[in-house]
Amino acid sequence: MKKKFKEFTQYLYHEIEDEDKAEEFIDNALPSIGLIVMYFNSLESTLDSVLCENFTDRTDSTGLIVLNKLNYSSKVELFKRFCDDFQVGTARKLEGYEQIITNLNESGRLRNMVVHANWESTDDEGYTFLKLKMSKNGMHQEYVQFTEDSLQKIIELVIQTRFDLYKFWEHRNDVLYDRV
Repeated sequence: MKKKFKEFTQYLYHEIEDEDKAEEFIDNALPSIGLIVMYFNSLESTLDSVLCENFTDRTDSTGLIVLNKLNYSSKVELFKRFCDDFQVGTARKLEGYEQIITNLNESGRLRNMVVHANWESTDDEGYTFLKLKMSKNGMHQEYVQFTEDSLQKIIELVIQTRFDLYKFWEHRNDVLYDRV
């Protein structure tokens, strides 16, 4: 996805030259945005299930008490700590560990971009206002160019990450029970 920055002047303003074209882009993007949200929620639910199993396999209650107020990135960090401890405790490296952590984090980052984007500020080239960046060089408005292809790639990453999380967890259990 391409990014562009505009220097902030006095008002937070988004220049949209062809509003009809921008609206058509948003109408076409809406189904993909919905799929990203839906599949991401399934990924987070799968992560919750895996984390609950770390506490006890007799009930999810204990795990859900811990996870209740955690945001997604905190859950990924907790999952990472459990995996790190597991690898140290068993003195065995889990295949795919680094990749699943990377993909969990990237899925969350991309989902947040999509969900928190100001879609009504999308211009006719598909650049959508994401956030205001402040630095010692001043304030700049950050825009991301979402395309049908980039939204589809986010959907595919989230679906694949959920599938890979299942596979990774099965592998971890095989290592735990010495089935490999």
